[in-house]
Amino acid sequence: MTIAHPSADAVLDWPARFDELSQQASHPALQRFYRAGVVAAHTPVEDVHFLALDVETTGLDAQSHSIISIGMLPFTLRRIQCQHAHYQVIQPVSELSGKSVTFHHITHAEVANAPTFGAVYETLLNAMTGKVIVVHYRNIERAFLNQAFLEYLGEGLQFPVIDTMQLEARLHRQKPGWLGRLLRRPQLSIRLADSRARYNLPMYHAHHALTDALAAAELLQAQVATHHGPSTPLGSLWS
Repeated sequence: MTIAHPSADAVLDWPARFDELSQQASHPALQRFYRAGVVAAHTPVEDVHFLALDVETTGLDAQSHSIISIGMLPFTLRRIQCQHAHYQVIQPVSELSGKSVTFHHITHAEVANAPTFGAVYETLLNAMTGKVIVVHYRNIERAFLNQAFLEYLGEGLQFPVIDTMQLEARLHRQKPGWLGRLLRRPQLSIRLADSRARYNLPMYHAHHALTDALAAAELLQAQVATHHGPSTPLGSLWS
């Protein structure tokens, strides 16, 4: 079953969308996920329960590459719940390449006996249920998770996200004024490590799914504290 997806920049009424999806979904696991719903857009972010999520993949094209690890970490603006962190190496559908091994350091030996996505999707959905997902660069997590669900369940997956990269882009990627053009000031990097450095957050080893999930969680906490405030409506941050 194919369910139409919103455009990447569409701002939806996610509670209403979940109600629609709960009626359209065929697989019981997806029905349960959508029926659990999501908090309203007017909810202050200080009252929201988040799930920081990161996936490492065998490449950048969701159609020809696949997920190789998932890291998940629940948190709020006040507390990161490390005791409930979850990390899982997954046996990919596509082959590992030397380039991807160099990138994420997950080897052929590690994936040889790893579970397939079909064995872990219910754990993933349970962790996501009722949470607002936080990522750094939503195009990766959304595209790869949607494709994985299509391959294993025959249906895609939709969910709201707060993209910490998008929040940084709003701050630093506006068109430069005439003085900036005159001085040819370069655009600031909005990569995860560079974004964290602007908030004096510690440097972590990159491209490990759980570490990157933690990095995104801390970054959102810093972004809200610095630029938005705890009473900011959720709907002004998610997509």
